[in-house]
Amino acid sequence: MSGLVLKLGPRERVLINGAVIENGDRRSRMSIVTPNANVLRLRDAIHPEEAKTPVRRLCYTAQLILTGDTDAEDARNQLLPRIEELSHILIDPDSRRLLSQATDSLLGDQFYQCLKALRALIPREDRLLATGAQ
Repeated sequence: MSGLVLKLGPRERVLINGAVIENGDRRSRMSIVTPNANVLRLRDAIHPEEAKTPVRRLCYTAQLILTGDTDAEDARNQLLPRIEELSHILIDPDSRRLLSQATDSLLGDQFYQCLKALRALIPREDRLLATGAQ
């Protein structure tokens, strides 16, 4: 069986194609076999008031596709130029690789993978912003 395998902790919530699903009292494992299902762990969700930095704003926009709160094509048109802008700032090989993955995923309608690649940039952005604030 292929697809996405979710390992959920007790009472953990996940959004799947717009429906919030809450796990029971025990850890469990769930396989999502429907291709291109939109899945978002709610513990990983970025709230609007947290989307204050460039990378977090990109993550939030990608997240809106997964929650069904924005049209995928509109969001893609917003995300692609912003990812390109970041690629001029985050020029280290790891950041470039993640931005390339995000772009490829976005163009391939793999929105969860796009969000995953962008989220991996948050610690790097936090370090840069902390260094720049000193």
